[in-house]
Amino acid sequence: MKKLILTGILAVAGLTATANAQIQKGNWMVGSSLATSNFGLNTGGGYQINLQPKGAYFIEDNVAVGGYVNLGIGKSSKDSSTRFDYGVGALGRYYLSPGEKGVDNLLHHGRWFFEGNIGVGGYSISKGGNSTTGLDFGAGPGYSYFITPNIGLEGLVKYAGVTGFGNQGLTSNITFNLGFSIYLPTSKAKQAINDVK
Repeated sequence: MKKLILTGILAVAGLTATANAQIQKGNWMVGSSLATSNFGLNTGGGYQINLQPKGAYFIEDNVAVGGYVNLGIGKSSKDSSTRFDYGVGALGRYYLSPGEKGVDNLLHHGRWFFEGNIGVGGYSISKGGNSTTGLDFGAGPGYSYFITPNIGLEGLVKYAGVTGFGNQGLTSNITFNLGFSIYLPTSKAKQAINDVK
């Protein structure tokens, strides 16, 4: 029984150390949001399916900067027009350390983070609906739960908007995104790139 308890404690400690090691300076993060729920603020609700590949490099412990691409499709009702979203830009993430600013980890092998993005994007609507292209931006909190030492399942709640030059000025909504990220230490990232060559 003592061996079982000790093994459990060591496993939790190892996962915590691994979560900390993956977000250290010099490492890479690649991933994507795969599913998005859209709660319209001035554009109405409905379903939205987005694919948002992203990649970032840790310039400091807990701080990553990189880029994203956004492609999406959605509808607010069965008979409504289809909305096509697009965007490309820069993103940044800051991971909270355990106990930082009074915020403890929900689980021992996960990390809270804050993500912000800014870029160029917009949307077009079929059947002659409103469209716009302009400044694409967003910000919100998220949580990465490490299912393995290098793979995190992520949930992200984000205020997102586009202010542009089309038929509409500012449109905004609150999104709930589900996805994953793969965290690669620099030596593993270099090895993966060399394997592809």
